[in-house]
Amino acid sequence: MGKDLAKNKKALHDFSILETFETGIVLKGSEVKALRAGRANLKDSFVRIIKGEMFLLNAHISHLSTTHSTFRPDERAPRKLLMHRKQIDKLFGAVTQEGLTLVALVLYLNDKNIVKAKIALAKGKNLHDKRESLKKREADKEARAAMKRYI
Repeated sequence: MGKDLAKNKKALHDFSILETFETGIVLKGSEVKALRAGRANLKDSFVRIIKGEMFLLNAHISHLSTTHSTFRPDERAPRKLLMHRKQIDKLFGAVTQEGLTLVALVLYLNDKNIVKAKIALAKGKNLHDKRESLKKREADKEARAAMKRYI
C-alpha cells in the first residue's frame, strides 16, 4: 500500500472490522488532483451496492482553486467502486443476510500511482464496546510509556 490520501478514523471507532478489500474508484481529473492535495474527507462516508454496482456515498472531495468553475464535479457525488462481480455478489450476500455494513477506510495511491479505496466489511459496535476499546487503547498507551521510561 502506498501513500494515504484520506483516512476514515471514525470507522475504526464505530465498527469492528471483519474483512478488508481493495477496490478501484472512478474519479474525475480534478478530483484526483484534490485528493493529492489532501482535500478529502471520509468521515461520514459509506458503501452501498445498487443494482449490482458498488458506490461510495457521502465522501467529500473539495474543489481546488485551480479547477475551472464550469467543470467542477459535485463534492459529495456518488463515486463508483470497481470490483469483480463475484466479490460484489459475496459482499451483497453478507450485507443483506448477516446485517453487516460496508465502510470506506482509506483512499490511497498504489505503487503505480493509481487511486484505490480500501473498504471493509464491518459490524457496528455497541456503546459498551466503544468504551472497552478506548480503555484498551489507553492502557496500551500507558504501558508503552512505562516501558520507554525503564529502557
